[in-house]
Amino acid sequence: MERPSAVRMALIQPQSFWGPDEEKNLQGALEWLDRCSKAGVQLVVFPEGYPGPTNPKNSYDALNPLRKRAAELKLHVIAANIEAAGDGCHYVSLHLIGPEGKTIGSYRRTTPQGPYVYHDIPMWQFDYKESSNKPAVFDTKIGRIGMLVCSEVYSPELSRVLAVQGADIIVYPAGGGQGDLIPTWQTVVAARAIENIVYTGASQNLYEPHERGLGIVAGPEGILATRADAGMLIADLDLDRLEFLRGEDEKIEVPRRYRTVPGLLRWRRPELYSQHFLEPRETRAPGKTTG
Repeated sequence: MERPSAVRMALIQPQSFWGPDEEKNLQGALEWLDRCSKAGVQLVVFPEGYPGPTNPKNSYDALNPLRKRAAELKLHVIAANIEAAGDGCHYVSLHLIGPEGKTIGSYRRTTPQGPYVYHDIPMWQFDYKESSNKPAVFDTKIGRIGMLVCSEVYSPELSRVLAVQGADIIVYPAGGGQGDLIPTWQTVVAARAIENIVYTGASQNLYEPHERGLGIVAGPEGILATRADAGMLIADLDLDRLEFLRGEDEKIEVPRRYRTVPGLLRWRRPELYSQHFLEPRETRAPGKTTG
């Protein structure tokens, strides 16, 4: 599929509603799409659980209205909600909607295995279940897109799986309340971009009036933009530059034509380490040895 040389992406970091007011996020999401269209955006990424619903007590359809508006505005949109997994548990889901108003693909959080912290989040309060679906890359008119959920950015294998499948953009929509984790969170978002030669991005819901957000867009040669307050975080992603960095091999030259190490995926030697991903090391108590 032929793709453009550059893509304008917007990560939305909204002041989000929760509890009985959660459905108001749908109207907010539609308004964000209108604003993004006027700004020349092609890919709009909402945070984890937005526009929802994310609380099992709430029930409303946000995806169909988003599909309709995406088709009207010719946008690619990543939206989020929870989906029933049986036994009272729920999957955490992301949905990639295309400019024709159809869902191109969905991803359900896989890592870690449940239970996890979602039940303790006052805004959400559901029992999480991990999915067994494998992370996948979706071909679109604006490049190859991979999606992971929130702190899955801390599991580098997941991003590498998407990179090996040819992802140009990997997004990590996050929930909220990251607080003291933001410095390391933004560091690993940037690291995933560097080590995989992709563009990465993350934003979160802001549930408190003065809450700080982790909004960030990164590329293999550095951080492109950050935002701590509520609003749109827009960045232009140079896909031709990605192709150049992927096709080059590192050379000793002055000045260098790149600000990162190019061609990194060709360095892979899975015969050296692939078995370690399949055969977990025996767990031992700290300080104990075997004789």
